[in-house]
Amino acid sequence: MLEEVERWLIERSWSVSDRPLHRILAAKRSSGQTVSVVLPALNEEATVGDIVSVIRHDLVLQVPLVDEVVVIDSGSTDRTSEVAAAAGATVVHRDAILPRLPAVPGKGEVLWRSLLVTRGDIVCFVDADLREFSSDFVTGIVGPLLTEPDLQLVKAMYDRPLTVAGGSATGASAGQGGRVTELMARPLLNMHWPQLAGFVQPLGGEYAARRGLLEQLPFPVGYGIELGMLVDALHLVGLDALAQVDVGVRKHRHQDGQALGRMAAAIYRTAQLRLARAHLLRPSLTQFERCGDAFEPRTYSVDTEERPPMRDVAEYQSRKVA
Repeated sequence: MLEEVERWLIERSWSVSDRPLHRILAAKRSSGQTVSVVLPALNEEATVGDIVSVIRHDLVLQVPLVDEVVVIDSGSTDRTSEVAAAAGATVVHRDAILPRLPAVPGKGEVLWRSLLVTRGDIVCFVDADLREFSSDFVTGIVGPLLTEPDLQLVKAMYDRPLTVAGGSATGASAGQGGRVTELMARPLLNMHWPQLAGFVQPLGGEYAARRGLLEQLPFPVGYGIELGMLVDALHLVGLDALAQVDVGVRKHRHQDGQALGRMAAAIYRTAQLRLARAHLLRPSLTQFERCGDAFEPRTYSVDTEERPPMRDVAEYQSRKVA
């Protein structure tokens, strides 16, 4: 590990308990900064309501840390929107944001569009499929941005149990979640961006950043969003402007092996674009499914479209002037 990263791990890796809530609130009052929490959601009616309820109860009603909770519905076919609204979130459909530009599927697309419908100086992203959610996920990553003016982006780190049948995690699987992180993202970062080798959960969906940084970044529209944002932020503001906070345990639903394969391929493509901006001859992935006595190929595109920095979008510029 680089000496720079060893130093960073000491100086920029914290626990949620390092910043008591009263200290975070005092910093928010003195700075006058506002905080938006964004949940990208696609068919998450089973969990999104509980997450919104916890954030509103703990950080809106009990203490004034979060100024708005916004759920961006990415085309759900279940009751995600209704459940989120009933829990107190502002719900906006992805397609209603920047309608002149047809939306494409992908988490990064939703996060990019969320900048147009939120106002916070600090934007905190939280995945909508978390179970047993704690508001520590929000205070842990927002706190350093309020108390440390030189920080620009903070990621959560945590244990990721790999759940087994029945929804429990055995001792053997307690630390085996994050398979794409270990098999794809961590090797890529260590080999090509060793300054980022200290991030425990580089692909984690819980992170907060200053709006001023987010509006300068391109957004990969799909699974490459977290790796792309981390790499681009490193180049734009430097390692010491990035940090991570231990918030405990993250429990969520896990995807099957083929879905993970598509995710890994998209992440690799995102990394490659940042390494050379070269064109692949075949940016696609072929997987196999058994059909009767044979295996049939299924080919998926993994080409990664990106949205430009939000500050370059006319509607965003107009909003800032207004």
